[in-house]
Amino acid sequence: MKKELIEQLFTSFENIKQEQSSLEYWSARELQTLLGYSKWENFEKVVLRAVESAKNSNHNIEDHFLKVRKMVELGSGSNREIVDYNLTRYACYLIAQNGDPSKSQIAFAQTYFAVQTRKQEIIEQRLLDIERVEAREKLSQTEKKLSGVLYERGVDNQGFGIIRAQGDQALFGGKGTADMKRRLGVPDSRPLADFLPTLTIKAKDFAAELTRHNVVDKDLRGQQKISGEHVANNSAVRRILGERGVKPELLPADTDVKKVQRKIVSEDKKALKVEKKKRQ
Repeated sequence: MKKELIEQLFTSFENIKQEQSSLEYWSARELQTLLGYSKWENFEKVVLRAVESAKNSNHNIEDHFLKVRKMVELGSGSNREIVDYNLTRYACYLIAQNGDPSKSQIAFAQTYFAVQTRKQEIIEQRLLDIERVEAREKLSQTEKKLSGVLYERGVDNQGFGIIRAQGDQALFGGKGTADMKRRLGVPDSRPLADFLPTLTIKAKDFAAELTRHNVVDKDLRGQQKISGEHVANNSAVRRILGERGVKPELLPADTDVKKVQRKIVSEDKKALKVEKKKRQ
């Protein structure tokens, strides 16, 4: 495929992209022309094959292929209602995969939307990684502040460790920190929270914040009273999760948060190097 045609198709695909409520989409009617289909009837067959592909991959069809009706003006000046589809990048990718491979436009679209969809997946995963790292840092800060409050009320570091472990046992339905480490394959020398999914990290953080607030508000003192408060708060958070069908002890382990953090830092450094080269 000639370089001029590639540049033309790239620009064309981007130009027909539309946005609504910060969501990008393509009109099937406009995509039809770009992909080299002169008749809507033929192109809609490709769209419907793509819909079947999405169903087989357990995707919610309306999230990617939104069927809409539009009024268009005919040459005679009259109006006629037509069917169209608002398509996500993923839907466009599936359409390209189900199109006529002999068409040069289809060959280009297969690569274009595959790359663009992958970019979107990478961005989404990066945002999830950042959220998890930030949640873990927030939990560390909350526990540090809680430890300081408890020290002022007669609880030393050993006592704080016992209180935290008892809170974990309440949150995880009777399974202690050591039990959860064994279940999730966490090394004995590493904190359990470094391998927990974001939801569980935030649950632990919320329970710890409640304990810190209530210890001060109720002026609780001594390990026994504070431990009772922390257990009650973790039990309450567990009940809320249970009402939404979530059992923290059954959630799978996630990647070591330290590795995730290093990956983010490495990606940032690479991005800076690329940016510097562009400016030189």
